Amino acid sequence: MTTLAPILESFFTQRLITQRRVSPNTVASYRDTFRLLLGFAKQTTGKAPCQLHLTDLDTPLITAFLDHLERERHNGVRTRNARLVEVHSLFRHAALQEPAHAALIQRVLAIPQKRFERAAVSFLTSEEIAAIQASPDRRDWIGRRDHALLVVAAQTGLRVSEIVGLRCQDASLHHGPHLRCHGKGRKERCTPLTTQTVAVLRSWMSERSGTPDAPLFPSRRGTQLSRDAVERLLNKHVRAAEQRCPSLRDKTISPHVLRHSTAMQLLHAGVDTSVIALWLGHESVQSTQVYLHADMSIKQRALDRTTPIDTAPGRYQPSDSLLAFLDAL
Repeated sequence: MTTLAPILESFFTQRLITQRRVSPNTVASYRDTFRLLLGFAKQTTGKAPCQLHLTDLDTPLITAFLDHLERERHNGVRTRNARLVEVHSLFRHAALQEPAHAALIQRVLAIPQKRFERAAVSFLTSEEIAAIQASPDRRDWIGRRDHALLVVAAQTGLRVSEIVGLRCQDASLHHGPHLRCHGKGRKERCTPLTTQTVAVLRSWMSERSGTPDAPLFPSRRGTQLSRDAVERLLNKHVRAAEQRCPSLRDKTISPHVLRHSTAMQLLHAGVDTSVIALWLGHESVQSTQVYLHADMSIKQRALDRTTPIDTAPGRYQPSDSLLAFLDAL
């Protein structure tokens, strides 16, 4: 038995699953990270993953692995940093299991995250959202499903994982219509629905006629949609909507952009950022501040309230010959 295998096994079974009780999505993310890391270590050291020691995963190898993610796999800096966080988590667990390797572990934990440029939040206007929602062909079942899904996504601002996880029983369309979802961090929240969204959902659910625990937006086979499937259907309808709304051609649109668009619509309506944070299920109000930076209308209104300084254009000319002499020195 090597030093790495039992550490990795106890990290997943004891630390993540038993002690922290993380979600299946978190386990899958950690699993993918260490699959990539062990595969890279095999290519670098020539050892099979089951033969690797903890000392094989030293600072040069971890750093080379992070560079490999960017150069060979074309991952972004955010993905690189997320992988590094998960590697650090393993080594913090290893510090308790293998104190003899404390020096190596501290060097790995000292690997810093890479800084990156933070772009402004991308969002859609009301006209662009309407063009995308009008794109599905509602003469067939798939088109009506896509239309209902896009309407719900744009009005509620749910994450794509929350949308695909919706069940028929999660939609309450009677008194106080709302959607109940289980969001990030196992937090359950309810999102109210507008009259228009209720009408679309009521028509869809009447046609859907599924059992309470069936997916609200199923695939052709009746199973839960994947995230990739939602992204593909969104891209398909965006391409179709470009004919009637040319501004869509200049934007990169993902399901998360619909979530940003919901936040911006609430912000334009004068909703406080703390309420928007509750609406979107943010852990902190700080996560909602990015929408303030992206909203030019708020900055324009602030500028309109200021009184510009009344200055005449042109270069400064001294009013005295002695001052002119001093300025020329």
